Amino acid sequence: MTSATSLFAPVETDLSILADNLKQLVGAGHPILSAAAEHLFGAGGKRLRPAIVLLASRATLGDRDLTPRHRRLAEIAEMIHTASLVHDDVIDEAELRRNVPTVNSIFGNRIAVLAGDFLFAQSSWYLANLENLEVVKLLSEVIRDFAEGEIRQGLNRFDTSLSIEAYLEKSYYKTASLIANSAKSAAILSETSNEIAEHLYSFGRHFGLAFQIVDDILDFTASTEVLGKPAGSDLIGGNLTAPVLYAMEENPYLEAPIEREFSQAGDIEQALTIIRESRGIERSRDLAAHHARLAMEELQYLKPCEATQALAALTDYQLGRAF
Repeated sequence: MTSATSLFAPVETDLSILADNLKQLVGAGHPILSAAAEHLFGAGGKRLRPAIVLLASRATLGDRDLTPRHRRLAEIAEMIHTASLVHDDVIDEAELRRNVPTVNSIFGNRIAVLAGDFLFAQSSWYLANLENLEVVKLLSEVIRDFAEGEIRQGLNRFDTSLSIEAYLEKSYYKTASLIANSAKSAAILSETSNEIAEHLYSFGRHFGLAFQIVDDILDFTASTEVLGKPAGSDLIGGNLTAPVLYAMEENPYLEAPIEREFSQAGDIEQALTIIRESRGIERSRDLAAHHARLAMEELQYLKPCEATQALAALTDYQLGRAF
C-alpha cells in the first residue's frame, strides 16, 4: 500500500529542511526543553500538517519558489500541532504515542505541561514575526480552537446524549481548524485571490474532518501496534466518537455501560462487541467519505500541478486507511 510520506514527493526536500529547523527553533538554550524537543520531533510522525501547508504553498505560488515565510508557516503548524498532542497526553494520562513513550511518561506532567505551553508560546512568537495580520489572526484562532475542543471533550465525557453534529464541531476544533486555517494562510502568503484562499480553507476543513473520523474508526479496527497507543482508548476514556454514536442509535443498550463509565466487570468488552457488530463503523466510513469528497471538490479550483495532485492523492490515501 502507498504510504502517506511517499505522497509528499513534491515537498520532500522542504520537509527535510523543516525537520532540521524544528529542533533548533524549540530546544535552543533550554536543556530540559531541548531534550523534550529532541524526543518529540525525533519520534517520527508523518508531518502531515506541514506537508499540507507546503503543498498548498507550492500549488498557489505557480512558478515562484517557496519563501522563508511559507517555510516558517509550515514549522509553526507542526509546533502548534505538537503542543496540542503534549497537552492531550497529559489530560489522557497517555504513556505511548506513535509507539514511543510520551513526554509526560518520561519527564512527568509538570514538564510536559510546560513543554506544551512553551511550544504554543514559541509558535506565537514566530507567527507574529511573519508580520501578516490576517495570518496571525487565523493561526491564533487555531490555538483558541484547540482549547475549546479540549474543554468540550472533557465536559462531554461519557455523555450518551452527544449528537453527531456536536461530535463534528469538536472534531473541527481539535483537528480540522489547524489544517484549514494553515492551508488558507499559505494561500494568503502566496498573495493569491480571496476565492482561492477560501477554497483551500474548505479543503482543509473537510480533509481534517475526514481524517479525524478515520482516526476514530481505527480506534476500533486497528491494532495497538498500528495505532501507536492502546486500541479502544478513546472509548475507555469516555470520548464518544462517530462509531459509538451511530452504534447507540442502533442499539440503545450500549448507553448503560457507558453511563456507568464501564464500572462493572465486562462492560468494556460488551461495549466493543456491540459497536463492532453494529453498522456504526460502516456509517462512520460513509461520513468520512462524504467529507473526503467535499475536500476533493475544492481542489478543482486550484491550478493543476504536481502539488495539487499530491493533495488529491493524500485525500484518497487518508480515506483509504478506514477500509
